[in-house]
Amino acid sequence: MSTADHQQPPEVVIARLRPHSRVLFWPSVALLAICGATGYFGGSFDEAWQNYTVFGAALVLIVLLWLVPLLIWLGRHYVITSRRIILRRGLLVRTRQELLHSRGYDLTVRKNALQSLFRSGDVLINTGLDRPFVLWDVPGADLVQSTLHDLMETNLTMVSQRRQQDQSASPDGSTFWNGT
Repeated sequence: MSTADHQQPPEVVIARLRPHSRVLFWPSVALLAICGATGYFGGSFDEAWQNYTVFGAALVLIVLLWLVPLLIWLGRHYVITSRRIILRRGLLVRTRQELLHSRGYDLTVRKNALQSLFRSGDVLINTGLDRPFVLWDVPGADLVQSTLHDLMETNLTMVSQRRQQDQSASPDGSTFWNGT
């Protein structure tokens, strides 16, 4: 067998996902309310320190109620490739988990009423380890589940074909034809 026979096809990115952007609705409403209240109350007090307090409180509330949820949402990525699933979390402290399709796993889609309305859901990937590998609130959860099923089936088929080829080859690399 030549080295070309053992080469795998290149890894292709199938999808890049984030949790549904619906989670940014309430932080955006809070941002608009804080900006409106700051515009209304800012500069209306007689004392300068009171006006500065209004602007400072608005800044703190914007950071806590809008910027932090936005950064948490931006810090979570799901990448599905032809060989594996990659989950990345965090901005300052990065966590990266990978799961090969060839390992085989169980898939479950869990949806609450709001997720069903937006056609999103949590995709739970049970690998047989302690905790399931979870893709939280992904858009098109049913499509993600069917795509993962197809990728897992393709990878398991490729692995079994490779094993059969390896078992049929002799230990010294030569090939026997017709028993001679």
